[in-house]
Amino acid sequence: MSALEPLPVVTSPPKERVAYLDNARYWVMLLVVIGHSLTQYVEMDSAKAIFVWIYSFHMPFFILISGYTARHYMGDARQVQRIVSTLVVPYLLVETSLQLITRHYDGTPKHLAILSPQWLAWFMAALFVWRLTTPIWRALKYPITTSIIISLAVGLIEVPNVLALPKILGFLPFYVVGLHMTRERFLWLTQTHVRIASAVTLTAAFVICYLYSRDWTVDWLLWKSRYDESPLDATPLEGVAQRAELLVIGFLLTFAALSLVPKTQSVTTRLGERTFYCYLLHGYVILILREQFDVFENTDQYGVKAVIGAILIAVVLANLLMTEPVKKVFRPIFEPKLRLLFRPAEKRSS
Repeated sequence: MSALEPLPVVTSPPKERVAYLDNARYWVMLLVVIGHSLTQYVEMDSAKAIFVWIYSFHMPFFILISGYTARHYMGDARQVQRIVSTLVVPYLLVETSLQLITRHYDGTPKHLAILSPQWLAWFMAALFVWRLTTPIWRALKYPITTSIIISLAVGLIEVPNVLALPKILGFLPFYVVGLHMTRERFLWLTQTHVRIASAVTLTAAFVICYLYSRDWTVDWLLWKSRYDESPLDATPLEGVAQRAELLVIGFLLTFAALSLVPKTQSVTTRLGERTFYCYLLHGYVILILREQFDVFENTDQYGVKAVIGAILIAVVLANLLMTEPVKKVFRPIFEPKLRLLFRPAEKRSS
C-alpha cells in the first residue's frame, strides 16, 4: 500500500439519531452546568445538598451513554479521524485556553500543564482513552468485573494526573457497562412501573442528601484523590468500601434517571444533539463570572436566593449554548475537518 493510497473504512454508515439518547444528553447536560455553577456555593448547606445529589450520578449518567454510543468503535480510519477532530483538538484548545485564563487571574498554573487537565477538558481526555481501549473491553471475558476491580484498586496507589488517569480509571465501570447496554435494556427502563420506582429512588436520594450531606466530604465525588491522602484520609479498606458504595449509588441513580427520560421527540431532542458545544463552552462563562466579576462571591450572602438564581441562570445558559447558532459558530473550531492532516478514507463494501 503506497503512502498516499486511501485507507479503507470498514464501519457501517452513521445511523439515524435516537430521540431517547438525545433527550438523555439534554437532561444530563443541564445537571452538568447546574452542578458546576453550584460548586461556587458548595459551602452553603442548601447548595451542598443539590451538589452532592447531582454529583452522585451526573457523570456516571453521561459516561454510560458515551459508552453505549461508542460500542461499535473498531479503530478504522474514519473513526480515528473523528477522535482527533472531536476529542484531541477540543481538548488541546479548551485545556490550554482555560489554563491561560486562570493563570491570568490567579497565577496558577505557573507553567502550562496541558497533559494534566485541571477542569472540564478531563472528560475529553477520558473519552479519548476509553474510545481507544473499547476493543479491549469488548474482547475480555469479564469486562465489567475487571473494570470494577480497576476502579476500586486505583485509589490505593499513586497515579499521576496525566490525562486525568485517576478519574478515567475510577469512572471506568460506567463506560464499560455502557458498552454492553442494548436498546432493549434502555426500553425496559422506560416501563411505567420502573419509572415510578425510579422517581421514588431519585426523590429519596435527594431527601437523604438534603438531610445528611452537611458533614460529608464532597471530594469523594470527584473520583481523583488517593484514599489515604487529604481530604479523604481513609484507610485502604475504608477507601475501597466508600468507592464501592459510590459505584452502587452511581449505577442506581443513573438507571433511575435514564428511566425518566422521554422516548419521543421534543424540543429537548434537538437541543440534546448539541450538548458537545454546551459542555465545552459553559466553563468559560462560569470562570469569567467568578474571576472577572466576582459574581459568586458577591451573591453568596443571599443564601438560598443565590442558589436558586444560580440554578435558573445555569438552565438558561445551558439551553442557549445548545442552540443552532452556537453550533454554527463553534463547529469549525471544535470539529475541524483536518483534511490536510489525514489521508482520504475510502469506503468499501463488506
